[in-house]
Amino acid sequence: MFIFKTCIRFTYNIGGIILSFHNKVVVVTGATKGIGREIALTFARHGASLIVNGRNRERLAALQNDIQNEGSTCSIVSGDASSPETVNQIKEIINAKFQRVDVLVNNAGMNTRTPTLQTTLNDWENVIRTNLTSAFLTSQSVLPFMIENKQGVIINISSTTANTPHKNATPAYGASKAALNYLTMHLAYEMACHNIRVNAICPGPIETDMTEQWDDTYREKVINGVPLKRLGDTSDVAEMALFLASEQASFITGQSIHVNGGTLMR
Repeated sequence: MFIFKTCIRFTYNIGGIILSFHNKVVVVTGATKGIGREIALTFARHGASLIVNGRNRERLAALQNDIQNEGSTCSIVSGDASSPETVNQIKEIINAKFQRVDVLVNNAGMNTRTPTLQTTLNDWENVIRTNLTSAFLTSQSVLPFMIENKQGVIINISSTTANTPHKNATPAYGASKAALNYLTMHLAYEMACHNIRVNAICPGPIETDMTEQWDDTYREKVINGVPLKRLGDTSDVAEMALFLASEQASFITGQSIHVNGGTLMR
């Protein structure tokens, strides 16, 4: 019975292919809710040891408890992922406990709801720092571990907004995600010689706590703009991250992969 449970927890089946992340170390930033939380839990269910980051300590503690209930170990780092101090804390945990990182998921992100003429310099800088600078700093911090181990995977959570503007997009958010896609390609090119793969996932409209605040009229409008006529689930993004981190994706690097229900086909 114990063996059966262990197999379920530490493996994942895609089309008959078994994926396992047992003995793998995974770092996830922006992990306290939504897509980041689901990504962290998905890796935990399949055996990974987690280091998770977010700004809300209470939510981090709850996530840590949920990950441990899945049978995986979890360390938490509370703070802004665009802060060098927070990134150094992540690095210190890696040094103290693992001396390696197999997968980094850069999910820390934010948006403002202000159009161009109402966007302040502070709005702009906050979004760029959270969505782009955090990914650069965290990647820069873990890459030496990956280079030493001659392998690693970085996954940047971008957005469909990087490719096309829409009514509720803001200039800072779209620009930050477009730049994140370029950073993805640049790191993939530069780090390929070290067997380090770097990809981005570009989600479309995904059901999260933010979408729960939408009124029925706006929800219907968004869904009608998706060819599959539904919102995505956080698990859709998490399972793509799991695949990209696996050996089954060993020849995929430098790509920005859309998980959007066909939104860009409109």
